[in-house]
Amino acid sequence: QVHLVESGGGLVQAGGSLTLSCLASGGIFSRYAVGWFRQAPGKERERVGVIGWAGGSTYYEDSVKGRITISRDNTKNVAYLQMNSLKPEDTAVYYCAAGVSHGDLVSIWYSSWGQGTQVTVSS
Repeated sequence: QVHLVESGGGLVQAGGSLTLSCLASGGIFSRYAVGWFRQAPGKERERVGVIGWAGGSTYYEDSVKGRITISRDNTKNVAYLQMNSLKPEDTAVYYCAAGVSHGDLVSIWYSSWGQGTQVTVSS
């Protein structure tokens, strides 16, 4: 397992952009796919996207497709979630998670989770 720490959250105006980081330590980061999730107050946690272990494959949920980009730098043990055209409904705590992919990016069991970073989008 790896230890994950998210950073980069904050307050941003609607239409703005934000990039979150997920820094890994304590394991072989390049073994893992990284998923980004979010949880808004009173709502279930939802996945927003996933990146494969090598960074060559990504999956995005329809709700955010076209507005987010997930990338990673295995030399620095970090993954990124770039969000553009932010909307108030994007307000949530954002989490990254690491898991081993067995061929697809949708059905991954995530063994490590970060503590989350708050993103607030004002209208």
